[in-house]
Amino acid sequence: MTTDVCTDKPANNWFIYLVRTHSGALYAGISTDPDRRLRQHQSGKGARALRGKGPLALVWRQQVDDKGQALRLEYRLKLQSKAFKERLVQDPALWDEWQRSWLASLPQSGSASPAP
Repeated sequence: MTTDVCTDKPANNWFIYLVRTHSGALYAGISTDPDRRLRQHQSGKGARALRGKGPLALVWRQQVDDKGQALRLEYRLKLQSKAFKERLVQDPALWDEWQRSWLASLPQSGSASPAP
């Protein structure tokens, strides 16, 4: 069983989310409770990258299967351009196609790594 990154409670539902800063920047993160995580960010107890950047707004969130998937998708989303993230905020339906195609391109767990 996994636990939330911010508490010790059991975590069943994981989300990937985007927070918009006062300057318009978008920050990607994961949590089992994005609303609670936003409150933590706003109080200065969240990611250092958001400290002093308020007011903050939770502008997008999507539920994912588990923590491992959330971490992989968060990493990939952080590599995307701001324009791509803005398109997700405006049209959340883009997420389904993007995350399916990206997850399909990942090696399956337990598969052998290619030889060097």
